[in-house]
Parts: sequence; structure tokens; C-alpha cells
Amino acid sequence: MNKDCPVTLEACMGMIRPVRDALDVLSGKWKIPILISLSFGNKRFGQMTRDIPKITDRMLSKELRDLEVNGLVQRRVHDSVPVFVEYSLTEYGHSLDKVIHELRDWGVKHRERYAEPDKVY
Repeated sequence: MNKDCPVTLEACMGMIRPVRDALDVLSGKWKIPILISLSFGNKRFGQMTRDIPKITDRMLSKELRDLEVNGLVQRRVHDSVPVFVEYSLTEYGHSLDKVIHELRDWGVKHRERYAEPDKVY
């Protein structure tokens, strides 16, 4: 942001509203881990439960539905015997790749600054 430019209410709201919208879509404990899991390729439900420790089946189902409603995740039912369901990121979902990498980089720097660097979480 330009420090020489006076901040107006309109400018402030112009920053806050889109950030708030993004946080509303991505908020919660599980959405980012789900997006990260799917960024490595298409996954079946069971694969994601293994990728994301401690997430319950019910919560994974709910969060996948939310991500699907927001156009970030696609659910594909394969007509085979037995039928199986596969999830993938949409092109729109992949538009978050850079944001997620930036958050990761910031998190690494934050951990180096404030946390115990050798502690595994």
C-alpha cells in the first residue's frame, strides 16, 4: 500500500470487503487442508481422510459440499462397478494455488520467528 496516499473509508472498505469474502469461503479448520490435498491430484474420499489427520467423515463431507458450492471442488461419480466418487480442484480452485503457497511461506517465516523451529506439529 502507498503510505503517501491518505486512507479514505472507500479505500479501506475496498480492501476489507474482498478479503472478508475470501475468508468467508476459506474459513474454518479444514478447507485449506482439503484444497492442499486435492492440489496433489484427484482423490477419493478415503484418500483425503488419510491425507488430513483428525478430520471426521461428516466434516469432510460438509466441507467438500461447501467447496463444491463455491466452485472450487468438483465431485465426479464414476459409473463403474462398484461406483466410486472422485474429487478434484476446478480451474477456479487452482486459482488459489499461489495464495496457499504464499500462506505457507508466511507460516514458515512466522514459525521461525515465534515458534520452536524443531517442533513437529
